[in-house]
Amino acid sequence: MKHITNDIYYVGVNDHEIDLFEGQFDVPNGMAYNSYVIMDEKIAVMDSVDIHFGEEWLRNIGEVVGERNPDYLVVQHTEPDHSANIVKFLEAYPQAQIVGNAKTFQMISNFYGMELEGRKKTVANDGTLSLGRHELTFFFAPMVHWPEVMVTYDSKDKVLFSADGFGKFGALDADEAWACEARRYYFGIVGKYGAQVQALLKKASAFDIQVICPLHGPVLKEDLGYYMNLYDIWSSYEAETEGVMIAYSSVYGNTKKAVGMLEEKLKELGCPRVVTADLAREDMAECIEDAFRHSKLVLASVTYNGGIFPHMHTFIEGLKERGFKNRTIGLIENGSWAPMAAKTMKTMLENSKNITWMESVVTVKSGVKADTAAQIESLARELLLDNA
Repeated sequence: MKHITNDIYYVGVNDHEIDLFEGQFDVPNGMAYNSYVIMDEKIAVMDSVDIHFGEEWLRNIGEVVGERNPDYLVVQHTEPDHSANIVKFLEAYPQAQIVGNAKTFQMISNFYGMELEGRKKTVANDGTLSLGRHELTFFFAPMVHWPEVMVTYDSKDKVLFSADGFGKFGALDADEAWACEARRYYFGIVGKYGAQVQALLKKASAFDIQVICPLHGPVLKEDLGYYMNLYDIWSSYEAETEGVMIAYSSVYGNTKKAVGMLEEKLKELGCPRVVTADLAREDMAECIEDAFRHSKLVLASVTYNGGIFPHMHTFIEGLKERGFKNRTIGLIENGSWAPMAAKTMKTMLENSKNITWMESVVTVKSGVKADTAAQIESLARELLLDNA
């Protein structure tokens, strides 16, 4: 098994059978369900794994502990991909105790009908558990991203067990950069709870953290400031990258053509980064991720049933659900007889905070014409003049 420190081992698993994480997020490179063992005078196992990997997980634990028996299973998060094998663990190690907070045990009861009388150790916020040399301190992190979530700090090895925080899509044997899939994971799953993440980051800043052990994705050991900084940007809803993301829905290609013209004009005028997304064909979670990443957003949609195209509606609802704010937005609409898309898109985001709307709105009436180019140039110049 993989050493994290001299006393801490990785005992998680890789899942390459899964196609949709949480029933909605495409995971072409699978998922990792992470679990860790802390070896000391007493042995603590940090979290379980998905139900389909219980036997593999128990074998991994057995290879680490040998003839000894774990004393504790710490449940930081009761989502089933991290708690589904509690029963198997207790069957294998009948003397062990389950460590969690009051909400943890309520969730366990809800999911598995287990009351755990005589088998549970309830901890308080800022509570501690001594394993010998290692002292664990538990910090509650409600709504990051469930109400019972807590994280754990090991003062000896200066390790933060961060629950779902700092996680990412992808199995551990996937050859891919951290940021892209961590960003998609964050905004897909945790994005609504920026204030709660900010509170956790503030609390964590008081501790000397040398290693971060999340429940998904790789263990983070080097340049932790890079990861902390990205989480600070994401959870404060600030832009990570200066540039324009153009999200569009097109039926017969005319709206798409207008988007292409805007992309070319922005590049011609020196925009540092422009990305486009066909909302009908690209992964919606990646589109939402890109909208949060960039400083400016252009929404381009045909008028459809007196409103906007369904994929655009889904996209905007996804932004709203995750607290989209602090951005500059431009609009492109298309309508053959009664263009309504621009009004509809703006109305959908009217309660979003700190949005700067571009005065230049591009209106395409069926096909792209000479006046469209002039409207697009006006929008492009206004987007680049705005430094919000």
